[in-house]
Amino acid sequence: MTSLDRPFAPETEAGLARHLPALVLFGVTFIWGASFLVIQTALAVSGPLFFQGLRYGIAALVLAAITLPRIGGLTRLEWWVGVCTGLAVAAANGLQAVGLGMIPSSTSAFLTALYVPMVPLAQWLFMRDPPRPLAWAGIALAFAGMVLLAGPGALHLDLGAGEAMTIASAAIIAAEIVAIGIYTKRLDSRRVALVQIVVIAVATFAAVPVAGEGVPAPGWLLLACAGGLGLGSVVIHLAMYWAQKRLSPTRATLIYATEPIWAGILGRLAGERLPALGLAGAGLIVASVVLNALRPAADRAAGRKPAPPDR
Repeated sequence: MTSLDRPFAPETEAGLARHLPALVLFGVTFIWGASFLVIQTALAVSGPLFFQGLRYGIAALVLAAITLPRIGGLTRLEWWVGVCTGLAVAAANGLQAVGLGMIPSSTSAFLTALYVPMVPLAQWLFMRDPPRPLAWAGIALAFAGMVLLAGPGALHLDLGAGEAMTIASAAIIAAEIVAIGIYTKRLDSRRVALVQIVVIAVATFAAVPVAGEGVPAPGWLLLACAGGLGLGSVVIHLAMYWAQKRLSPTRATLIYATEPIWAGILGRLAGERLPALGLAGAGLIVASVVLNALRPAADRAAGRKPAPPDR
């Protein structure tokens, strides 16, 4: 058993190591936030589906090289979890992309944010693990923050096909987060991540002709963007499986909700400006994460036995 898959016991750890799973997921959200600028650059020379397929194809090759010595131990459960989550990610990406062509980006951002309240409900339903009151308060703050980041125009909904596709995408994202929480403690992170990424690449490439996209001319810009995000995808998938062995779906979701903050910061460095409502939304998301981090101290102050760190 390697350090990547070794069980983690937060109560025996001290200092930085105790908070390492959360810090790892913050790193994941940073990569997600940075990916917006990279994808925006790549779409000048490629269609979105071909670019995403190339990105995940490169990621699959890199991860296969890392995983090759242990791929022979792939179990049936790891295979099915990898296939199902891979198809889920590909479907969520596709639905969101198609829906974005029918509705404003602000509405898409708002509806995608619905995965934040969906996750604790799914955790309660499928894991029989209801989040504590402070966790619900954190979820409410995070969702409100994401609504403000989406902007006032996001609430002008017609509930047409575009909205329905985006809501379905959010539900799939929530289901994937909870599924990882349910199964990841029984799986090898690298093997499952490899199956998942291969499935995403194959499904995305298969959708290219269906969407009517052409194959772009090869060039250094396309390869650099796809290669950079391909390596980022390897890090993201390994990190998610590793960290979610140690954190509940609800706590992971509160961290994932910080993604638009990183996107806003990096966009500001690139010359974009976040409006006042967006800044207020970012503040609410940060407050939700802080509130969740302070929960164990609140339990001790009230004389209660602290909840396990992953709840």
